[in-house]
Amino acid sequence: MNVFDEIATHYDEDLFHQVVAEKLISGLADAPCPRLVLDVATGTGAAAFAAVQHLGARRVVGVDLSAGMISRARAKSAVQDPESRITWTVAPAVPAPVPDASVDLVLCASSLHFLGGAALRDWQRVLRPGGNIAFTLPMASSFRPTGEFASLVAADLPLPRDADEAAAVAAGFRDATAHRLDAPDGKVVFLVYASV
Repeated sequence: MNVFDEIATHYDEDLFHQVVAEKLISGLADAPCPRLVLDVATGTGAAAFAAVQHLGARRVVGVDLSAGMISRARAKSAVQDPESRITWTVAPAVPAPVPDASVDLVLCASSLHFLGGAALRDWQRVLRPGGNIAFTLPMASSFRPTGEFASLVAADLPLPRDADEAAAVAAGFRDATAHRLDAPDGKVVFLVYASV
């Protein structure tokens, strides 16, 4: 059992995960309706559900290494995805379990700092021309992982200190922008958007 399986049952109690996912999706409101969305490291599915509910995504693939997280997402599907637009997959995030050039939008809420640069390179593989990415990264000064989580943070992806550094993480993509999101408890994340 991995550390994410251990926290799956209580993961949704931290409402900031839901807030981050909703804010990430709201930044895509002007984008065309995506045919296929890939939600990388979906957790309990907050961004995947938001993509269906707010973007009208026709199909979403939610992938996570944690069977516990996927189990929680599936349990919520009856209410949050009654049309079964989301396919839940227990698998590594890299390489993503989708064909090359098949995805309109890649989402990654609250997880890229665990996946590292390999995820960004894989997103270029899976995106169709003109496709978009939307991801979050914690601000370096407010992110304090402990225990096993600290050992999981990717060494090849420095955490940003400001919005410019957050946007620079999307090097290799076009039109990268980043916005700061502050939580009442002092957590700060950057919402980053770019396209291929």
